[in-house]
Amino acid sequence: MDFSNVSRRNFVKLVGASSVISITGLAGCSSAGTPAADASGAFKIGSIGPVTGAAAIYGNATKAGAQIAIDEVNKGNGVKFDFNYQDDENDSEKSVNAYNNLKDWGMQILVGCTTTAPTLAVTSESSSDNLFQLTPSASATDVIGGQPDVDGNVSVQRKKNVFQMCFTDPNQGTAAAKYVNDQKLGTKIAVIYNNSDPYSTGVYKKFMSEAKELGLTVVAESTFTDDSATDFSVQLNKAKSAEADLVFLPIYYQPASLILTQANQMGYAPKFFGVDGLDGLLTLEGFDKSLAEGVMLLTPFTADATDEKTKNFVKTYQEQYDGTPNQFAADAYDCVYVIKQAIEKSGVTADMSFSDICNKLVETITSSDFSFDGLTGAGMTWSDTGEVSKQPKGMVIKNGAYVGM
Repeated sequence: MDFSNVSRRNFVKLVGASSVISITGLAGCSSAGTPAADASGAFKIGSIGPVTGAAAIYGNATKAGAQIAIDEVNKGNGVKFDFNYQDDENDSEKSVNAYNNLKDWGMQILVGCTTTAPTLAVTSESSSDNLFQLTPSASATDVIGGQPDVDGNVSVQRKKNVFQMCFTDPNQGTAAAKYVNDQKLGTKIAVIYNNSDPYSTGVYKKFMSEAKELGLTVVAESTFTDDSATDFSVQLNKAKSAEADLVFLPIYYQPASLILTQANQMGYAPKFFGVDGLDGLLTLEGFDKSLAEGVMLLTPFTADATDEKTKNFVKTYQEQYDGTPNQFAADAYDCVYVIKQAIEKSGVTADMSFSDICNKLVETITSSDFSFDGLTGAGMTWSDTGEVSKQPKGMVIKNGAYVGM
C-alpha cells in the first residue's frame, strides 16, 4: 500500500533499534554482487521501513513480523539467515541510503521496502543491481512495473527482480466490487476516495470499472485530498441525498474514522465497506470504536483465524510485542518463509553472488510447481508479472474486534 502520508496501527510495544542477527561486520560487497564471506553459511537478508517518524507504525509492523519468522527459521535445521533492518523514516532518499548501507553489509536478498514511495526509489536501484526484492506491503503497480494503466498504456517497464506479497491496488478494487456484488451488500453505492493518494485512486478506478461490468449502481462519487481530510460533510450529504445504503471507502483508517464520526453526528447510518487501508480503526487513539461497529473490509489476514499457524504467530507476537498483529506483520512473516522455500527449492547457496541468487529465485518463484501456504493465503503463486495470486478475506467489526465474514 502507499503509506506516504499516513501512519498505521499504534502498537504499545514494538521493536526498538534496527535488528541484526549474527552480523560479524560491515564488510563490503563487490559491484558484481559477491557477498562478504560468511563463515556461518547464512544468507544475508535486508529489510527497510520507517521505524521512526510519522509512519513508524508501518515499519515496526513489518519489522516485527519478519523478525519472528527469522527467529523461527534460525532455530531449525537447514537455511539460516542474518537479518539487518534499516530505518528510512518513510523518506525515499533515506531509503536509497539504507539500501546502499545494506549492500555494503553484504545483503543478498531484500524484504521490502515497507511504504510505496521509498519502495519505488529502491526498486530502481535493486532492478539495476539485479538483487531479489519481495515487498510485504508496497502495493502500487509501478513497484513491480509492466502494468498497464486504465488506457492500456505501460509507463513503467517490468522490474523482473521485484515481487509483491500484498495485493496490487487495482486487484483490491476488483475484489471489492465482486465482493459487494456477490454478498449483495448494497443497492445504492456511494464512493468517497482520496484523489491525492495513488493507493486510494488506484483502488477507486478499478472498483468503478468492475462495478460497471457487474451492473452495480453507484449513485454518488466524492473526493478529498490530504489537505482537506478534516471535514467530510459535503461528501456525506451527497451520499445521503442520493440515498446510498453502502459507502465504499478505498482510503486509510484516519480519514475513515472522521467519516464515521461525522456520519454519526448527522444521523446517517449506511453500511461502510473498504479494503486493507481501513485496518487500524480499532487502535486509533481518541476514536470512539463503537462507531466502527459493522464496518466491513477485505484483508488477506485475520488474527482471529483458528488455524494453528495463525494462532502460533498471534501468540508469539502478543508475547514479544504486546499487541495484535495486523496484515502487514503477517505479510512480512510470509515474505521470509517464501524466500526460505524458494532458497530450498532453487538450491542456491550463501556463497553465491546476489545476482546469481536473484536469477535462481526468480526462476523458482515463477515456476508452475511453486506455491506457498502462509498466514495471508493458501496456495499462493507468483507470475512473471511480480503479482501474487491469493484470495482476500472478508471481515466485519463486531463487539470491537475483527471477525471473519
